[in-house]
Amino acid sequence: MPNWSSSQRRNELPAGWAKIRRRILKRDGHRCTHRDDYGTRCSEPATDVDHIRPGSDHSDANLRSLCSYHHRKKSSAEGAAAKAKARRRHDKKFRRDERHPGLM
Repeated sequence: MPNWSSSQRRNELPAGWAKIRRRILKRDGHRCTHRDDYGTRCSEPATDVDHIRPGSDHSDANLRSLCSYHHRKKSSAEGAAAKAKARRRHDKKFRRDERHPGLM
């Protein structure tokens, strides 16, 4: 995953992350906890521990086990949303309030 290689996210994880990760995977039965629109749980084995709410909250209530597919899908959606937000913020700097002279 090329985008993860440049991420600083690993540096933000607590010192005991490996132990926390094992505990969460065990708690969730080493199965992906993602549920589809019908409430059916994914049957794939969990390979990743995901933060439900982005940020530095590493409490058990904010962590869940996901398979690599669902973790990648969620992380990509979060990255795309952050990029779109940054793009809107950048574009707002150049938005004109006045009408174009040729349209007056």
